[in-house]
Amino acid sequence: MIVKNSGLIELPRITDGIDGTISVAEVEIHIAFQIKRVYYIYDLENSSAVRGKHAHKELEQVIFCLNGSFILTLDDGENQEKILLNRRNIGVYLGKDLWHTMSDFSANCILLVLASDNYKESDYIRNYNDFLSFLSTRP
Repeated sequence: MIVKNSGLIELPRITDGIDGTISVAEVEIHIAFQIKRVYYIYDLENSSAVRGKHAHKELEQVIFCLNGSFILTLDDGENQEKILLNRRNIGVYLGKDLWHTMSDFSANCILLVLASDNYKESDYIRNYNDFLSFLSTRP
């Protein structure tokens, strides 16, 4: 990955024959932060839908695509990267100070997000130019 504050996370896939497959995400093994919030995004029926469009000052997240596919675009203020998420056991770590968008959702796409804190509007940067200005104040 070329973007700062990000990385791929691969969860184990345990296949149990006709009884299906399980993937497990464990704190301190796969997820580097304590999980305080879990949410999922679905019913993305509009092909032009774009989610995200923000950065966080402190929040850390891991995002997975549980069904279908989508494009995750990451921007650290210097580099941009587009990642196709389409495998249920592969997620992307989104650290702080990272602008992100999700787009190009396939039919029946379902996203799962694990977050390090409860929702706090004050942690969001929702304007890209404000994001760039904020980065210039970081050490």
